[in-house]
Amino acid sequence: MAEKFLMPKLSPTMEEGQIARWVKNEGDAFEANETLAEVDTDKATMEMTALSGGTLLKILKTAGETAALGEAIAIVGNKGEDISSLLQEVSSNGSKTPAATAGDQPAPPAKVEKPAELELKETSAPTPSPAAGSQPAPAANGNASQSGRMLVSPIAARMAADNGIDLRSIAGTGPNGRIIKRDIETALSGGPVPAASTKAYTPSTIVGAAAFRDEPTSQMRRVIATRLTESIGPIPTFYLTVEIEMDNVLELRKAINAGADDQDKISVNDIIVKAAAMALMKHQFVNASYQDKNIRFYGQADIGVAVAIDEGLITPVIRGANVKGFREIAAEVKDLAAKARSKKLQPEQYTGATFSISNLGMFGIKEFTAIINPPESGILAVGGANPTPVVRDGQIVVRNIMSVTMSCDHRVVDGATGAKFLQTFKQMLEQPAMMLA
Repeated sequence: MAEKFLMPKLSPTMEEGQIARWVKNEGDAFEANETLAEVDTDKATMEMTALSGGTLLKILKTAGETAALGEAIAIVGNKGEDISSLLQEVSSNGSKTPAATAGDQPAPPAKVEKPAELELKETSAPTPSPAAGSQPAPAANGNASQSGRMLVSPIAARMAADNGIDLRSIAGTGPNGRIIKRDIETALSGGPVPAASTKAYTPSTIVGAAAFRDEPTSQMRRVIATRLTESIGPIPTFYLTVEIEMDNVLELRKAINAGADDQDKISVNDIIVKAAAMALMKHQFVNASYQDKNIRFYGQADIGVAVAIDEGLITPVIRGANVKGFREIAAEVKDLAAKARSKKLQPEQYTGATFSISNLGMFGIKEFTAIINPPESGILAVGGANPTPVVRDGQIVVRNIMSVTMSCDHRVVDGATGAKFLQTFKQMLEQPAMMLA
């Protein structure tokens, strides 16, 4: 019997999903456990796999379109079935299915599996619109839409730009001739591809405003916008900044990494994670969250470590960082960061942190403030450690000074509480032996 295929909940914070691509086409038969479509959620690209066999009778949401949870994205059933009543229902009432009444137990439309590779997330991205008075360059191999715009996935566009490849010389093998990742990989394996020709323009030939392009907002970027808007408004936030001498940490890191293989080396941030975790265990109100009618205190420090990826920011979680050593923390951070960048993180690996750390020191940032990730009560914004002249015992000396700013949820953390936490955190970094006590 034909039925609507509904958008399922693929991550804990997901409210809607964006179709990345359909693996099956209309009219294609599928077996149980076969992937029908790939969906961009707020955190990753996930596969939707059929629970039972059937035929994909009608696609209601095409690649690039967004559907809310419980909204119909396709109609599945047996080949040749009459689906006119379902199409009329979708057309007249919309594709959103009403919430089930108490006692109803609707069967889930699909099960979700982790994507095998980043290429699974590829959507059409138009090239910049030409400036007024100019003509769009034709695609050499027919990989352009009827409007004359080239169809290319974001990852393929980045790879082409990084390797100096002229996209007009590439034959797209994706849907509708779209250029995708494997097309760029094929071009790279076959040797260098001529770069796009350059043309010198005189001021008189540049007419009109700058060209631009619009790309659909990713699910991750939408959720970041929504959640952080919720944070900075309702949460009464205040900020505390402290300067920390990092010379002893730098010496400790040098000693630990001496003679170690690359995979066993630790970073300054790994030591910062450990220090923050141990300080949290000494100041329980900082390792807590406001729950309206109660305050929830956590029995261990689960540290969210902010990782920048192409579409935004994600915070993989180091569970129980307070009881882990530097090398164990370093190994977990490397593993989770790699999974984050390839969009292979599972929900339990990026949700449920009790406190977060955002470190921009490696980008030359000296000092900044970070936005709290609800329901956590605080986040550390870590700048770089820079040689700075300071006065010690009446003498001017040079020390590596790092600026750290903590954003605090005033509903849980008072000024003195936050200050005492930072004092402990500072002591542990300036005297790393305290972390071994």
